[in-house]
Amino acid sequence: MSHTAHIRSHRKPRRSASTIAMRAGVAGGVLSTLAVAGASGSANAAEPVTQTLELPTLTADLAAQVAQSADVTQQAAASYELQAERDAAAAKAAKQAKADLAEAKKKAAEEKKKAEEAERKAAAERASRAAERATLSASVDTGSSVGSDSSGSGSSSVGSSSSSSATGSAAAVIAFVEAQVGDAYVTGGTGPNSWDCSGLVQAAFKQVNIDLPRVSQSQSTAGTQVGLDNLQPGDILYWGGAGSAYHVGVYVGDGMFVGAQNSSTGVVKASLDYDPPSGAVRVL
Repeated sequence: MSHTAHIRSHRKPRRSASTIAMRAGVAGGVLSTLAVAGASGSANAAEPVTQTLELPTLTADLAAQVAQSADVTQQAAASYELQAERDAAAAKAAKQAKADLAEAKKKAAEEKKKAEEAERKAAAERASRAAERATLSASVDTGSSVGSDSSGSGSSSVGSSSSSSATGSAAAVIAFVEAQVGDAYVTGGTGPNSWDCSGLVQAAFKQVNIDLPRVSQSQSTAGTQVGLDNLQPGDILYWGGAGSAYHVGVYVGDGMFVGAQNSSTGVVKASLDYDPPSGAVRVL
């Protein structure tokens, strides 16, 4: 024992167990409260950081990515659509080109067929003209004619007063038209190897410096009207009415005429009964 223990004022007061326990409880409670508050404060401090810093950043990036992805998707769709249109146009062009080629081949085949047919027809016409010339030559050689007075009774018919011997301008006109026998008939033809009826007559009279109108209607009134029973070599024969004739030829004597008849016969020399005329005019 301390030598001062017997002195009351020097004794340390004893703390009761209850006081110590209470103080310990209070301290423990305070420490617990501080710990809970600290934990809660840490949690509360961490949550605003997550909300204000990380989440907005992630949301903005995601929106940018979505927008970028949408742009890429739209561009890809536009590219696919453009390519589809180009492919469709190319397919349509190829189809049209194929159809055009088929049509061109078809037309070429038709033209070739027409050309071959025209050549066959021309060959047939040439053969026909050759046969016609042979027939006409034989007819002339046998002295066949129209209107000869075979009975001696004095009755006459077309061309009975004509003479087979032409002179002067008439002879020149006749020589010209007879030289064209066998040439082709072509509408609007004026020679030298193809004629229509009025073109041949006009060219024949031009040999003797007589300018006739170009068409049959006008040629049928170009001279003096004469009867068919009073024909002379060199007279112009016409078919149809005077002033409205549709065909003309040249009387060459002996009941014969020369004319560019049609595309089948060409220029022929034939008897008047082969195609009897409607009238005649004389310009020589």
